[in-house]
Amino acid sequence: MKLDRTDYRILHHIQNHGRMANTELAEAIGLSPSPCLRRVRALEQAGVIRRYVGIVDAHAVGLPINAFVSVSLRSQEKAALEKFQSRVASYPEVMECYLMTGSSDYLLRVVMPDLESYERFLVEKLTKVPGIDNIQTSFALKPIVQRTELPLSADGLRMRA
Repeated sequence: MKLDRTDYRILHHIQNHGRMANTELAEAIGLSPSPCLRRVRALEQAGVIRRYVGIVDAHAVGLPINAFVSVSLRSQEKAALEKFQSRVASYPEVMECYLMTGSSDYLLRVVMPDLESYERFLVEKLTKVPGIDNIQTSFALKPIVQRTELPLSADGLRMRA
């Protein structure tokens, strides 16, 4: 799907105000409601908009610990990678998992209520995944930048409302 400037404006508003009514969105981008809704539906159907979510404050729900876990596997064969990926995807504590280049194979972001919970996760779950060679954990002290809005651009310029 080729995106135009109006599509980028729609995406900007949806990324910042996911619960915005279509009439509000249409007004914000200068379209009437029907064409605006058609564009949003087209973006959804094309997979550009994958889903709508609410962002919950981790501290407010008792999950203040962010651990970044670098994992190296003994083998980088496809079967080993798939087995690891399948296992970590089943752990609700794992918020993100990336296949990496560099010194480790994967980088995970894990949330926990406390260090004891992380220790249990490490001992009872992560270290039991077959094929792991090395695990290194770093704990975030505080977030400096946390964004959910992608830096979309049209014509090389960052989009603004």
